[in-house]
Amino acid sequence: MISRYWSYIKKHWYFFLFGPIFVILSAILEVTLPKITANLINNGIANGDISYIVKQSILMMVIALVTMVSSVLGAIFAINASTRFGANLRRDIFARVQKYSFANLDHLTTGSLITRITNDVTQMQAFVQNMLRMMLRAPTMMIGAMIMAFQLNLSLAMVLCVVIPVLMLSLILLIRGSLSRYSGMQAQLDLLNTQIGESIENERVIKSFAREDFEREKFYTVNDTLYKKSIHALKVMLWIAPICTIAINVATIATVWIAGRQIMIGNMELGTLTAFITYLSQILTQVRVMSIVFERWSRAKASANRIREIFDEELDLTDEESGDCKVEKGSIEFQNVSFRYFKNRREKVLNNISFRIEAGQTVGIIGSTGSGKTTLISMIPRLYDVDEGAVLVDGVDVKAYSFENLRKGIAVVLQKNMLFSGTVRENLYWGKEDANEEELDEASLHSQSSEFLSTFKDGYETELGHGGINLSGGQKQRLCIARALLRKPKILILDDSTSALDTATDAKFRKALREEASDITCLIIAQRISSVMDADRILVMDNGRIVGNGTHAELMRSCQVYREIYLTQKEGDAAND
Repeated sequence: MISRYWSYIKKHWYFFLFGPIFVILSAILEVTLPKITANLINNGIANGDISYIVKQSILMMVIALVTMVSSVLGAIFAINASTRFGANLRRDIFARVQKYSFANLDHLTTGSLITRITNDVTQMQAFVQNMLRMMLRAPTMMIGAMIMAFQLNLSLAMVLCVVIPVLMLSLILLIRGSLSRYSGMQAQLDLLNTQIGESIENERVIKSFAREDFEREKFYTVNDTLYKKSIHALKVMLWIAPICTIAINVATIATVWIAGRQIMIGNMELGTLTAFITYLSQILTQVRVMSIVFERWSRAKASANRIREIFDEELDLTDEESGDCKVEKGSIEFQNVSFRYFKNRREKVLNNISFRIEAGQTVGIIGSTGSGKTTLISMIPRLYDVDEGAVLVDGVDVKAYSFENLRKGIAVVLQKNMLFSGTVRENLYWGKEDANEEELDEASLHSQSSEFLSTFKDGYETELGHGGINLSGGQKQRLCIARALLRKPKILILDDSTSALDTATDAKFRKALREEASDITCLIIAQRISSVMDADRILVMDNGRIVGNGTHAELMRSCQVYREIYLTQKEGDAAND
């Protein structure tokens, strides 16, 4: 486990070096104190030698002071080492997740990723700190105390030879049994985080359907399962304390019994017994400390395995072999493109798609729900890669572009309009970080956002809640469009991005798009034919295939699917009137 994380240790090697040095120094000094105490009793107090007593007392005070300083320094270095380890690991995990494609994110849920970046990294960080402070201190004190114990009295030391192996074996069996239980506990924590995130994010829907009781029961079920799995994992470790206590008591009784007889016949001095009992206590206490370290290790190992899955997740989209080309014009071509979300299934989401869009054209894409419209446009910025065929932008396969160059030339407004907490201005800066006031005004005007922004007291400085929760659906859509327009892309993709706009606002936006962004290649996915009927061309999709390609008038004559959609919507509009 350590070899995988060696780079995080090497980066801050001085903390990982000096921390253990001071910890080991404090342990060695602490081991010497019982021996000095024994000499103080045997040679000083027993003989009434005041000078000897004073000298030994001063020596003990100096050693205690140095021990304290060493312990504090060791703790400071250990805390710095573990904190930096955790911060760097968390940073790299987040960076790795940022490289994930949509397919990778479909595999690892949001709740699971949050747990791994937070709780699992915390477990690793705690283990590193314990390793530097306890794992080195405990063996040092155990070995030092045992050496001193054997030097003091060989027959008494034989008690340790019996007690310690039995105690260590018991602890190892307990720790081995806890490893799989901790893995199950962390997996259940994933589910809990997923449940919490989903419930909070959809609170308005829950309240609208009066499903609070249902959601509460779902949460209680997941929470109770986590409680049971936590108890199941932790109750194994509850045996550590009583087992160590029994071992200490048994060893102490045996020591007193053997030493008592030796003292009675004059083969042992009282100071030696006192020192030995102290060493015995030190040894068995450090065994217990070691058990805590191993318990932390079992938890950290379970977390390390889960973190490893993030780094080992194969990236199905990379741009390592890309060139330096950039999107210059915005033409798009699909050449016999097929795609499956689940590669082991025969059914294709896109089936042998071919078409070409010239730079500057506006193309509408329409079709029934599930016909593959969103999947189709996801191939252009490489949110997914095609299984068969090729997607070309400006005559170049999209795989030949770096992600940065390709996506800088393409602006996508997805179905789900996502804004971030912060001001309107900060959200618009996602389109262009250094946009000036004139550019913000222009993008707001063309997206029809200026209509409602002018009613806000703070304008662009208006604070948005999480996900733009304090805006209406139409307002969020228009801000997302403004953000995309600020990028001044060569290709603009609107994935059902005007569905929440009323007909008049939608018409104003399309008019502004034609007049002010005529050089942009624009793809508009829409449910309403009225949103795309003025486009240069319209693609009609059905069951992953293109069944119609032409203008509104051409499709009304040649495409039955398009004609049926048009007549159905026309009848609906007439009924509403």
